[in-house]
Amino acid sequence: MAMDLRGSDSVPGQNHEVNSVFTPSSEPLRPGGRISDQAGGNSASEAKPTLPTGQAHSSEPAERDPQACSTASLNSESKGGIGNCDAPAGESLLGNYELSQQIGTQLKLLPMNDQIRELQTIIRDKTASRGDFMFSADRLIRLVVEEGLNQLPYKECMVTTPTGYKYEGVKFEKGNCGVSIMRSGEAMEQGLRDCCRSIRIGKILIQSDEETQRAKVYYAKFPPDIYRRKVLLMYPILSTGNTVIEAVKVLIEHGVQPSVIILLSLFSTPHGAKSIIQEFPEITILTTEVHPVAPTHFGQKYFGTD
Repeated sequence: MAMDLRGSDSVPGQNHEVNSVFTPSSEPLRPGGRISDQAGGNSASEAKPTLPTGQAHSSEPAERDPQACSTASLNSESKGGIGNCDAPAGESLLGNYELSQQIGTQLKLLPMNDQIRELQTIIRDKTASRGDFMFSADRLIRLVVEEGLNQLPYKECMVTTPTGYKYEGVKFEKGNCGVSIMRSGEAMEQGLRDCCRSIRIGKILIQSDEETQRAKVYYAKFPPDIYRRKVLLMYPILSTGNTVIEAVKVLIEHGVQPSVIILLSLFSTPHGAKSIIQEFPEITILTTEVHPVAPTHFGQKYFGTD
């Protein structure tokens, strides 16, 4: 049984509520356990006692201070999500109920299944070839983009089939665009274009100043009427969340309201997602996994600079 993720139709520029992807569970997920598959009837009690994905191959220390690495990670994030600073590893994979309580209902997770889990595993595997990595990354990006489009408003329409039958369907409301945070966000652009051929895509480059270590916008190019559009903000790896926070501030300066921004991400740390939602409570974050260890090598490996 498929889970409904469709948001209610709304006038562009207005916020609309979206149903959470999972049904809250009364039993928290144990560290190392797999997320319960509500559709398939799998129970979390059947989970194998293995390490959470990403920790098995990690050579970095497990515990980090998010405040200490907040500034240092901004520069590495802006260079393609290649930083080494992770959120505190005292947290483990969280279930939907825990995420809603700790982070907020604006965080949406794709329903977990074996296909998504395999793609996540290949992306995290340090022994995976670049070809397998890119193939798996592109597939996962496509799934996130497709679900992101489900969050946008539709309107009813009537079409006539070749046999003359009148069919009642839906179509996108106009006024959407994408914005990629360079460099790693550019990896998601083709996935969006594959789904929306004529969609306009802006770009933004944010790095930290070498002297002050403060975030600095080096480049921003948006559609001139972006303030009237709903924005799909693309950034695959959320570590500290600093880069995204600065990008959203730039969008706000251009007249975009946080309520019409949908952040598309592949992996997020609890600290990163929480930081963004605390700063902008109306923004929507869509990701496949919230885990204390993010695959921060993503940008380097995807673009072949590792």
